[in-house]
Parts: sequence; structure tokens; C-alpha cells
Amino acid sequence: MGEKEKAIALGHPSYVWREGQQRRLDLVRRYVPLQGARILDAGCGLGLYMSRFHAFSDQVYGVDVDAEKVAEARHAASGALVAGVDALPFAARSFDVVFSHEVLEHVQDDATAVHEAYRVLQPGGYLVIFGPNRWYPFETHGIYWRGRYHFGNIPLVNYLPDRWRARLCPHVRAYRRRELLSLLDGLAGQVVVQRVIYPGYDNIVARWPLIGKWLRRMTYALEKTWLQRFGLSHLIIFRKAGNTHEVQSV
Repeated sequence: MGEKEKAIALGHPSYVWREGQQRRLDLVRRYVPLQGARILDAGCGLGLYMSRFHAFSDQVYGVDVDAEKVAEARHAASGALVAGVDALPFAARSFDVVFSHEVLEHVQDDATAVHEAYRVLQPGGYLVIFGPNRWYPFETHGIYWRGRYHFGNIPLVNYLPDRWRARLCPHVRAYRRRELLSLLDGLAGQVVVQRVIYPGYDNIVARWPLIGKWLRRMTYALEKTWLQRFGLSHLIIFRKAGNTHEVQSV
């Protein structure tokens, strides 16, 4: 698979650490104890989040199907492995936290990926999911039109009926809230956080600082209203049932 095909099928990972990523990390820290935790980044890309998790723990691991990106991730964290999120190479109850950042939309079987994350979580552990929101006005992963892929933020594609959107975006999902939550059906535990967040507008801030910062203030304020539903990404934090105990050896 060439670089273009990989980018289409797997999406673009975070290449640089910017305010949008920092905000997401801060949100996770607000709800999930990271200090000293054994953490798995399921779909680690280039390892940017892994490197930040190392500020809280020296037990940080990651998996990704792209061997080249894993090689880069190992510069940030030696615990990166080549593996799919739907077949994790770890024993059950191995981690306190499993982090899935904009990954589920790309895997063939998202339900299996969630069940694998649940399997490797210890009782009382946390599953953190960021995933694209179907109600965001733009499809950020590009579309196929007349047999050709068109990169970019395409407006209103997500508002099309499912079968029409599937023809334009066979390479990626976008989730309604109930669809993402349904992946947790049958798993013992509880959702402790469910919200939608707007983007960080880092590219806009870099080019037009005043406009970008105004967008941040305005849309972050919308997250406290019903207009939250039109944000970029879902954030779901699920806590596995049971009492915390010593994890298995990875």
C-alpha cells in the first residue's frame, strides 16, 4: 500500500503537537487518573500522545498497523508495536487505560476493536474514545467522486442519507452518538463521560490568529449548549466494572 492509499485508508496521524491535541489530553486528565497508570494507545500513529503520556507514567505502550509510523513512534516511546487494534497482542487485564484517538472509524470491525480494548483493561480501568461526529458540517477525511479520491474538508456530506454517504466515504465512518455508544453494548461498566468537542482550529490560528482564537472562544462556549451536537469529535470515557487490582504482565 502506497503512502496515498495508507493516508486514505488509515487517516493522517497527528504530525505535530498543537493546542488542539493539548486540549484533548487535558480533557482526558480531567476524568482519568494517568499518574503511574499502565496506558495503551490503541492506534498510536507517530506516538505523539504516547510521548505525552510518559509525563505521567513510564508504562506506556502503543500499537499501530503501519510499521513505518511505529518505527517513528519508538523514538518517542519504546513500547510501540506493530499490531491491529482488533487483535491486541496483550493478555487480558493488562492496562489501566486504553486510549483510542480517531481510530475506530478506520478499522474494518469497530465493535471487535472496542471489545479488544475492553478485554485488555483491568477491572475499574478506563477506555477513552475520540471519534468523528456525524453531525459535524464537514467530512474531514475527503470523499470519492466518480472513482477519484478528493482530499479536504467537504461540506454537508455527513448530512446525506447513510447509503449516499457510504458511496462517497467507503473508507471512513462518522458516528452518531447512539452508534458509538452501541459499540459498548453488553460490556459491564458505565459511561462516565459523553460529550462532543469542537476543533482547535490550529491551522486557522497559525494563519489568522485573531479569527482562529475567536472561533475557539465561540465554539468552545457552544460545547456548554445543545449546539455541542455539531462539534468535530465525540469523547466517550467508559469505566470497566469491577474493583481495581494488580494488572497482568504485558
